[in-house]
Amino acid sequence: MLFVGVMLTVLAAAMQDARAEPINKTVPQTQMDMQMSFAPLVTKVAPAVVNIYTSRTVSRVVSPFMNDPFFGQFFGRQGFGGRMRNQVENSLGSGVIIASDGLVVTNAHVIDGADEIKVVLGDGREFTAVLALEDEASDLALLRLDTDGAELPYVSLKPSEQLEVGDIVIAIGNPFGVGQTVTSGIVSAQGRSSLDINDFNFFIQTDAAINPGNSGGPLVAMDGGVVGINTAIFSRDGGSLGIGFAIPSEMVASVVAAEQEGLSGARGVLRPWLGVTAQGVTADIAESLGMELPSGALIADLHSASPLADAGLKTGDVVTAVNGRAIRDAAEMKFRMATVPIGEETSVEFFRAGRSRSVKVEAIAPPDDPPREATQLSGQHPLSGATVGNLNPAVAIELGLGEADMEGVIVLEVARNSSAARLVRPGDILVEINNKSIDDIGDVMQALDRPGHMGWGLVFNRGGQTRELILR
Repeated sequence: MLFVGVMLTVLAAAMQDARAEPINKTVPQTQMDMQMSFAPLVTKVAPAVVNIYTSRTVSRVVSPFMNDPFFGQFFGRQGFGGRMRNQVENSLGSGVIIASDGLVVTNAHVIDGADEIKVVLGDGREFTAVLALEDEASDLALLRLDTDGAELPYVSLKPSEQLEVGDIVIAIGNPFGVGQTVTSGIVSAQGRSSLDINDFNFFIQTDAAINPGNSGGPLVAMDGGVVGINTAIFSRDGGSLGIGFAIPSEMVASVVAAEQEGLSGARGVLRPWLGVTAQGVTADIAESLGMELPSGALIADLHSASPLADAGLKTGDVVTAVNGRAIRDAAEMKFRMATVPIGEETSVEFFRAGRSRSVKVEAIAPPDDPPREATQLSGQHPLSGATVGNLNPAVAIELGLGEADMEGVIVLEVARNSSAARLVRPGDILVEINNKSIDDIGDVMQALDRPGHMGWGLVFNRGGQTRELILR
């Protein structure tokens, strides 16, 4: 009984403490509480959300045997006795207006390859859109509408970093083409990087229902600010399973700034180059380095021209923060640096030999050094028709090869129906020609001037794999 009495006393004290510090979360108590709605928020944002309709012309082989199971096993999709015909493909997506003069943000994959783009507002107005910028790396695109001077409804971007896991958000778009649709949910996670959706792999995860057609639409915070652009879902059957992903607004802002300042290239936005190969920090690595927590980006390799190297970082250092923002892994380091304007400096904190340090790092464009010396090859040899150049960071970024410290000669273009078209393709790195090691354009020209007695020997690297060809 004494034990029970003591427990009751403790419980009563705990309840009294709980009453002394009331929790701010309550169930609806009044009629007004029960009538709370997202309607005012939707009324504010929805007019700026648009439906995007695209069309493109594709060439296909049309054959009466294409769907025949017997002939299909021999001719596949090529058909037999078929003719090449042009067909028009239509697709749809969503977007959001972020400026009154008609600047629209959407996903790059929504308008990829489109011959015609039409944008329809919620009030029924239709506008022809012109592609202002397509950024493959971030899967973002900017459209400009021909408004003839009319001002359009628009919304503003809000830093996604102000979100917390558990915050309520809404998604607006045109799923399955049924018309503008609003769904709500919470922020399930920040900085998701275990995906392979774009070059940065850094996303807001939400359980607001997102379906095909929502791509390019906004993810909206409770104050009406756009914190992300809905871009992908995890699904087994094409429908929403409560796992959706949005590109953070910081990346959207960097794309808008690049378009306004003319900082774009062949593949989209020209972003800062780090010249680094990095990996996440595991528990074992953290213990071996004397770190308290397994977080940060471990530098595995640095390009000789890397701005990180210029600032004093070395292989084996762990980058822990960029511009005051903690870094969880290599993907987040890449994302944070990608949003820094070229020419500006940012602070980088790193861990080395048991203590933290901080340096200033300049955001630089990918160096076009050594000079690429693009050369179109011609003559009686197997590489006739290929355009090759010296490999440098700028070329590597343009061809989507990443920031690895690669050297040598790379194939830039290949003419159709040429001798080279049967052997190589853009992005292949020449290693040897007739047993001669290839380091620069001069080596290529010397090797091609001296054909072998027994034919041609060609060694090249494609996608990290070495291939060898003997041509007689």
